[in-house]
This record gives sequence, structure tokens and C-alpha cells, in this order.
Amino acid sequence: MSHMETKTKATTAWLNTVEYREKNFAREKLVINPAKACQPLGALLCALGVEGCLPFTHGSQGCTAYFRSTLSRHYREPIAAVSDSMTEDSAVFGGQSNLIEGLKNAYAVYNPKVIAIFTSCMAEVIGDDINAYLGNAREQGAIPQDFPVAQANTPSFKGSHITGYDTMLKGLIDCLATPRQEDKINDRLYVVPGFDTYPANLRQYKRLLKVMDAPYTLLPDYSDVVDAPNLGTYQLYQKATSISEMNDALNAASYLFLQTYSTPTTSKYLASKAVPIETLSMPIGISGTDKFIESVAKFTGKDVPEEITIERGRAIDAMTDSHQYIHGKKFALFGDPDILMGVVSFLLEMGGEPVHIVCTNSTPLFKKAMESLLSSSPYGQRATLYAGKDLWHLRSLLVTEPVDMLIGDSHGKWAVRDANIPLVRIGFPITDRVNLHRYPIIGYSGVINIITMIVNTFLEDVDRNSPEAYFEMMR
Repeated sequence: MSHMETKTKATTAWLNTVEYREKNFAREKLVINPAKACQPLGALLCALGVEGCLPFTHGSQGCTAYFRSTLSRHYREPIAAVSDSMTEDSAVFGGQSNLIEGLKNAYAVYNPKVIAIFTSCMAEVIGDDINAYLGNAREQGAIPQDFPVAQANTPSFKGSHITGYDTMLKGLIDCLATPRQEDKINDRLYVVPGFDTYPANLRQYKRLLKVMDAPYTLLPDYSDVVDAPNLGTYQLYQKATSISEMNDALNAASYLFLQTYSTPTTSKYLASKAVPIETLSMPIGISGTDKFIESVAKFTGKDVPEEITIERGRAIDAMTDSHQYIHGKKFALFGDPDILMGVVSFLLEMGGEPVHIVCTNSTPLFKKAMESLLSSSPYGQRATLYAGKDLWHLRSLLVTEPVDMLIGDSHGKWAVRDANIPLVRIGFPITDRVNLHRYPIIGYSGVINIITMIVNTFLEDVDRNSPEAYFEMMR
């Protein structure tokens, strides 16, 4: 063995020590592989969920390529967005000319019904006044005076993708909705899924709402945009939340938010307009789904249909069949606040023990809610939430305090290889496995899907590592 190889092995071994973990957790200025993306990515995804909407980045072309490629790799679909291609000159002189020319070309070439402008770092650092630039674009005839353009300031150097989603959603409602009028209140429940990268989740919400006979609008609905059928021709604008439903958004009978931490700006905006709102945790697991079903039933004033009751019974049966494979197992998790709340709640229902919970884009409210959830169950007593930490912190935790499984997105695969444990991929992005976004993780069907992923991963590990004498048919 060479001297270099010896030094490398010694360094690797040291990285797995408690001594290194203490140094790792002591760092303050350096971030290594945060479990979050930047604001404009969330804004782009949100904009895709409105009929005929063209996402428009006021910023560099490279930033837009990053947002599009990240979403394309997750969905394995082309993701449409344009940019006004700010360069070094724009950083010095401002991006007004880029914005005006970009709007003119986007309107003429792509024929959108609405354009959603959001900003990248460069535009935010130099302080471009998007509203003023937009007014000048209308005066110069780049776009018609009455053409709708939604706006969102989404600086990448603060917040995360869920912040950008929230800001863009507020911008779209503010741009397209007519003022609330008490004599024009509709009968609809506007359901906001939050930053959700599972088109199967969105379809599951719509199916459950139809079964419960609830008049509803899903806002935004990009399920067909990011998971379009292959019919041989490319269609730029797929079916999404209609412009008419957007126009009527402030006249909703009520809003139901299905994530807490990816929509606070929008919910506050609606409350300021006297729109009734209710916010639930993401309906992952039995308890979370029960609350969603109960809320919709309360809105409709109707009994829960037998079809839903039977679905719930099947999920309970699946939990009973596989309880022994999850009970007492130790888990580490990372991801967005809303998914973490849901998956941790599910694990506690199954007797699983969350140990390490890493949330880079945590908030004080999330920290308080997660700690309350953990303290409510005997299976949550050993858990620690690491708010604001990154995946290099998580690696130190996995090699110094081992667990049985990591749950998170594809970025966790390096840490689990070092820790020699399995990874169940839940969250965003998932780029090294196919079709997982086509399986819902919400609702009673989602309970069965999550059980299937976790338990079969454990069982596959048992078979892979089983000696010949214990390599059995039944598990």
C-alpha cells in the first residue's frame, strides 16, 4: 500500500469519529450540501400550475438552465421556462432592456395567457425595480397594456424553494384574481397542495375530492404539465388551474392549505382579503389523512363516503400486516419541513423511531411543531431535530450514531454508502430512480405505498445479507 493510500484511509477513518463530528458541528460560515434548492426553482414549479402560464426568469440564462434541468431530471419531462439572459453588462447598467426585450419575444413567440416573472440573485443584488420595468414595457408596446404579468421577488441567497413557491403563488393570485365581493362568493373549496413534487399526490387529492363530492379547485395544478402523456406531439401548455378559476380565487368559499411551511405568505395574504382559510399538515399517514378527510367532509356537510372508509380500512390492514418490520427500527430523515412532519408522524404510527432529523430550511414554528409531535409519542423520545444543518452534518450523525435506514431524496445516497445503510427515496429531487413521483405518498393509498417502499427495502437487505442457512422463502 502506498503512502498516499495509507494517508487516505487514515483520513477516511477520522471522518467517521466523534472527534470529527464535533469539529463538523462547530463550523458556522461554511455550508456543505444543504438539503434545499433556491427560491426561483419553487417559483417556476408554481407557475407551471396555471393555465397558459409561461415562467420567466429575470436573471441569467444559466440560472434558468439549472432550474429547468433539476425539474427535468426529477420528472424526466421537458420543463418550459424562459429567461431574459442578464449578463455582466446588465449587472452594471441594470436589466431593464433585457426584461423589455424578453417580454416582447416571449409574448410573440410562445403566446402565453399569463407570464410569471421571478428574479434570480443578480437582479436582486443590483436592486432592479421589476414593477417599474414592467410599466415601461407596456408603454413601449412590448406587451399589451392589459396583458397579465405576475411578479415575485425570489432572491436565491435567502429562503429556499418553498419560499419561492409561496411568493409566486401570492403573485399569481394578486395578478389574476378580481377583488372579493360578498355577493359573488362561489361554492368552491380552493385546495392548495403546497410545494409538492409528486403529480400522483395532486391526482390523489382530486380523486378524493371528487369521491367526496366537494366542489373544488386545486391551486396550482401542474400534475399534467410535469407528467404529460406521450401522444407523439409536444404541447407547450397542458391542462392546469384555469384562468377563470384564478380570476375567481378571492371569491372562494374557503381555502384549504395542505402544507404549513411552504405557504405562510399566501395564507396571510388571503386572510387580509377576508378569505376563510384552514391549514393542515401534509396528509401523510393515517392521522394526517383523517384530518384532511374530516375537513373536506365538514366543508361539504356530507357524510364520508363508504369508498373512503374502505380505503382507510385497507391502509390499516397494510399497517397491521407489516407493523413488525418497522416497529423498533431506527430512522434518520432529511427534507422539507412539511414532508418531514408527515413522514415522522407516519413512522410514529408504525412504532418506528426517528433518531436524526435534518431540516436545512427549518423555521422556528416548524421546530416547535416537530418537537411537540415527537414528545407526543413514546417512539419519538430519542429523536433530535437538527434545524438549519446540512447533509455533511447528517453524514457525521449516521457514522457516529448508526440507524437502520435513511429517508430522504437522492442526495442522501453518498451518506448511506459511507454508513452502510439503505436509503428510501422520499422528497425532491429523486434523480436516480424512476417513477417514484407517480406513486402518491399522501392519503390512505400513500400509507400503503410508503409501507411498501420501507418494508421491501428492509427485506431486500435481509435477503442480500442472509447466510445460506437462513435464506428463506417466507419473510
